Amino acid sequence: MIKVSNLTKRYAGHTAVQDLCFEVARGEIVGFLGPNGAGKTTTMRILTGYLPATGGEVYIAGHDVVTESMEVRRNIGYLPEHNALYTEMRVKEYLRYRGRLKGLGRKRLRVRVDEVCEQCGLEHMRRRIIGHLSKGYRQRVGLADALVHEPELLILDEPTIGLDPNQIRQMRDLIRGLASRHTVLLSTHILPEVEATCQRVLILHQGRIVASDTPSNLKELLVSGDRILAEIRAPREELLSEARAIPGVARVEAHGDGPWVAVEITLAESVSGDLRPAVFDLAVRHGWSLRELKLRDRSLEEVFAELTREEEEPTAP
Repeated sequence: MIKVSNLTKRYAGHTAVQDLCFEVARGEIVGFLGPNGAGKTTTMRILTGYLPATGGEVYIAGHDVVTESMEVRRNIGYLPEHNALYTEMRVKEYLRYRGRLKGLGRKRLRVRVDEVCEQCGLEHMRRRIIGHLSKGYRQRVGLADALVHEPELLILDEPTIGLDPNQIRQMRDLIRGLASRHTVLLSTHILPEVEATCQRVLILHQGRIVASDTPSNLKELLVSGDRILAEIRAPREELLSEARAIPGVARVEAHGDGPWVAVEITLAESVSGDLRPAVFDLAVRHGWSLRELKLRDRSLEEVFAELTREEEEPTAP
């Protein structure tokens, strides 16, 4: 669905995107992540034909964005970060207007407006003035606009920005439901949403792709050292000393000052096994009570922070 080869975008004195290469298959929901200034929005604007590239090639559904820009636009539904709507218009009026701009005939337009209103949960809001709607419903109107011409590809730039937790959950479920009929490229800063929604993640840093994999694989491969969490009723210093003596343990940290000591045990990178049995045996050997013992779940946030960490500037003498 998307094929990007050696994509480059330069401004005066600044390179926003450098030799970017990636592909997105039909039916995928792909998260497009990166810190502010990484080049995400620039890339999305090039994909949608809003911005010309300095170099490289971009194909959408087999069409070149430069030489076949109108075909590309017919295949794309775009929800920008700042969703500009005509707030004086009613929802149904606005969607009809946008559908006509996108080339839908009168009969097909009537059907599609009803379909996207139902799909986006706007059935009871059709006659409401957009300016009177909540932020969540305005985002739904923007998504309905992106869907009205039945595009193969949806590009969503921060679709949950400014929404409350309930609205975020509803938008996430809505995006998931689109996967059966659309390919989705999703940019967001809410990393738990990416883990819950996306099948694959692209992480962009300083204009380059630094990682491309499933969220679970990224968490497994890019965070060094397994970590074990345990909560043991034991003398704090003795527990720390004994835990550090377990073969394969690189670091032990303790939290809390009560009789129950929460410890986080980090394994050496060379250790591939599970040391939880060794921690359990340690507690049994000393007669210590154990009420929690588990592997610490890694988060996509940790992977993102590691891959996009800036080099520290040297301290001035």
